[in-house]
Amino acid sequence: MTIENQIRAFAGTFILISVALAYFYSPYWLFFTVFVGLNLLQSSFTKFCPLEIILRKIQNK
Repeated sequence: MTIENQIRAFAGTFILISVALAYFYSPYWLFFTVFVGLNLLQSSFTKFCPLEIILRKIQNK
């Protein structure tokens, strides 16, 4: 699996988890969804993604 696909999988998983938490516990969990979305948006413009840096370091070990 490429790093791009791993990032998409992480983002999708986090979004689904936060929506489930918002539904079952508190709507404030939707702020986490917004954070993930904003991070994806900024990374598409700036080409800077913290998760990509972490995944590259893990793969190089």
